[in-house]
Amino acid sequence: MTIAAAQLGAFDSAEAKDRVSHELTAIARATEWLNAPRPTIASLTGKVVLVDFWTYTCINWLRTLPYVRAWSHKYTQGLTVVGVHTPEFPFERNIDNVRRAAAQMNVEYPIVIDNDHSIWNAFKNQYWPALYVLDPQGRIRHHQFGEGEYERSERAIQQLLSRAGVTGISNAIVTVEGSGFEAPADVANLRSPETYVGYERAENFASRNDAAPNQRRDYGAPSRLLLNQWSLSGEWTIGAQATLLNKASGQLAYRFHARDVHLVMGPQPAGHSVRCRVTIDGQSPGAAHGLDVDQHGNGTIVEQRLYQLIRQPKPIVDRTCAIEFLDAGVEVFSFTFG
Repeated sequence: MTIAAAQLGAFDSAEAKDRVSHELTAIARATEWLNAPRPTIASLTGKVVLVDFWTYTCINWLRTLPYVRAWSHKYTQGLTVVGVHTPEFPFERNIDNVRRAAAQMNVEYPIVIDNDHSIWNAFKNQYWPALYVLDPQGRIRHHQFGEGEYERSERAIQQLLSRAGVTGISNAIVTVEGSGFEAPADVANLRSPETYVGYERAENFASRNDAAPNQRRDYGAPSRLLLNQWSLSGEWTIGAQATLLNKASGQLAYRFHARDVHLVMGPQPAGHSVRCRVTIDGQSPGAAHGLDVDQHGNGTIVEQRLYQLIRQPKPIVDRTCAIEFLDAGVEVFSFTFG
């Protein structure tokens, strides 16, 4: 058997049927939907269903989006795509934020809001992104956790559609060229991990002052940062999930090894803007600037989302990215790289 065929045969037990029925029920019970009216279990069965768990600030999910989008367009006959938005950060629970992000990212297939993680828990899911393909009887026949294995996932969709009697489906694999946030990671040069700056999950904090959870405190940058260390300077409050700048100006720095540097952040409270200036090794980024800053490193934080600060050309070496915030009231959550 092919790899896809072997996996398609892995969920044929009665126990799997009962479990998947519970999962479909969790989707049908959800009350908040975007891009489509609330479905019923009857409307979800009888078709091949692709369930895609996502949260809109996740760079790993963003890099899979071109494929899910392409499959939703190609397999309109017989395939139902459902994007399950399960938030990681508090602001991702705001449906207006999700609606805005979906429009900006051209997510046109149905989205179910899973703020209480009920669908996440029904699937016993642990990952962003996670993809599950269900057959017309509601049984999981394929899954993929994280990025990659796109051809195998598409072959599973094709096989299930064929078994369901859907005709006229091309056996060709979609061709996708992601750009911007959706560009594939430069895996060969990726040596920096996702790094949270809230104290619940923070690692490698290197400011001269020890972190003081939930307290306003002045921090000073160290004389040097080692690879994957980060630091604050200025007056900040380090919270459980996010770190807030109390006074202008303050700086956040990270020693990284990657093509791309992203930062999840936003104004706090929402509704105002925060100016920032990004440097690499103390210099303006020039051609290495990301989508959200110009060649001089200037940018403005106006909403709660993922910002791309750096996309540098090769050669990729250890470098220090520093973000100076010229206004108070920015809340930062995590660095991601690509």
